[in-house]
Formats: sequence, structure tokens, C-alpha cells
Amino acid sequence: MIKIMADSTCDLSQEILEKYNIGVAPLNVEIGDKTYKDKIDITPDRFFELLPTLQELPSTSMPSPEEYLSIIDEAMTEGYDKFLIICMSSGTSGSYQSAEIAKEYFFDRHPDSDVQIHVVDSLSMSHGSGWLIMKSAQLLQEGYDFDQLVRFNEENKRRVKHYLCVDDLNNLIKSGRLTNASAFIGKLLRVKPIMTMKKSKGAIVAKERGWNKVLRYYVTEFMKRVDRDQTNFIIIGYTSDIHIAHALRDKIKQDTDFEGDIYIMQMGVAVGTHVGLGGLSMFFMEK
Repeated sequence: MIKIMADSTCDLSQEILEKYNIGVAPLNVEIGDKTYKDKIDITPDRFFELLPTLQELPSTSMPSPEEYLSIIDEAMTEGYDKFLIICMSSGTSGSYQSAEIAKEYFFDRHPDSDVQIHVVDSLSMSHGSGWLIMKSAQLLQEGYDFDQLVRFNEENKRRVKHYLCVDDLNNLIKSGRLTNASAFIGKLLRVKPIMTMKKSKGAIVAKERGWNKVLRYYVTEFMKRVDRDQTNFIIIGYTSDIHIAHALRDKIKQDTDFEGDIYIMQMGVAVGTHVGLGGLSMFFMEK
């Protein structure tokens, strides 16, 4: 039996995690003198309420190898013997390295085991890895075996397209994603930076003035880039404002002929720490 695993930055909803029985290793989030497990000890809604009151940006740390091992050990008691672990980009988090260490620990402890473990560096952030995880879970239900799932992930992970825009630039400034000067200009002109993933890290690819133009950019780029054979669903992510996520969903339905599912899911605490308030993202597979 095949078990799909992730770290909590995949930001998939609890409904989806339960539907596909996905094991999740939580990141740690330090807020002041307290440490929370992402989405376990503190909810995203509570975190985004708290965020504007904080004097310092929270810090995040990767799951420990033992977090991954505990999921593997429990799943083995249920009959699982193959594990596909899909992690946040190694360029932005240590989750991938921690999962690789967990794999080493497992075989040190069980040198004669027939268990198979493969760790994927998704090269993605947030629902980017979440998109790959959901697609893998669907393919598993369609009958893909372990080797086919591994091959699909390694061959296609670079094609999961990300777009991210933020309403509030403060957290991006504090986390070093934008310079103070560029952010100041952006605030004066009401310019919103749009980011994507390049070489496993975030990079600004466009700047638009106002949300209407941001939504238009998202939809235009989607129509130019989407792989219609692979993209049977889109994930729209948000941090604190679900209404803008609904507006993007409605624009996709109105302005395109896309007939697949459109999921709206909130970003978690670990990702939201760096994205901040007013974040809006979109994920699909490009040609």
C-alpha cells in the first residue's frame, strides 16, 4: 500500500487531507516566547488576527525527522509499505532535508526492511506542493503504482505554476523578499508585485496597479500557459481575505472555458508568516 506524505506548508484543507489520507508533518512557528505547531496548536484565522499586533515577525522551523518517522511507523501498522513524501522547495525550507534524514534514520533502524521511501523536492511553495500532492493522490486512485507516481513527480514538478500577490508588503519587507525602497514605491503607486517560482525560489515577474488588474493578469497568464491535459483542477490560495479569492474564482469561470474544479484554500501559519495579510495565489500545471 502507498502512503502519500507532506509537510504542513502544502496548505491543503483538512477535507482534502482526510479524503486522500495524506500524512502531514507540521512545521514549527515561534511567536514571541511560544512555539506552535502549524495548523495544530494555532489556526490560520487566529494567526492572521494576531499578525498585525506583533512587534516582530514570527520565525518558522522545519519538522524534525522524528515527525516524519512517527507518521511512517503508524502507517506501517495499517499495512502501508511504500511512502511518497512531497516537500516544500528545498530553496525555501529545510523540510526536504529533514525528510531525507528521516529516510536515512529509518533504514539505519530497519536495514533489512522492504519498505520503499521516496522524497520529492517539489520546488514549490504552499499550494504548489499541495497541487502536486493532490494530483498524485488522484493518480493513485486511478491505479498508478509507486514507480509511476515517483516518475510523475520528478518529471513534472517544475511545471506546477505559481502566482502570488500580496496586499500588504510589510511581511515581505521583513523577510527580505522586497527592499524597503521598492516596497515604498509600491505603496505610493498602489503597485502590487506578482511573484512566481524561479530556480526553487520566489521571484517578481510583474507589477499591477489594483486588484482588478491582478485578477486579469492571473487569468490571462492561465489561458496562455495551462496544460489542459494535466490541469483538471486549480487551487486558489488566500491568507486573510477570502473575498478576493472568490473574485478570482468567479473571473476564471466568467472569462475562460475551464471546466475543471476550482478549490479555494487558506494558506497556513508557516506560509502566512512570510506572505502576510491580503495574499492571493493561484496554482495549476503549465505546458
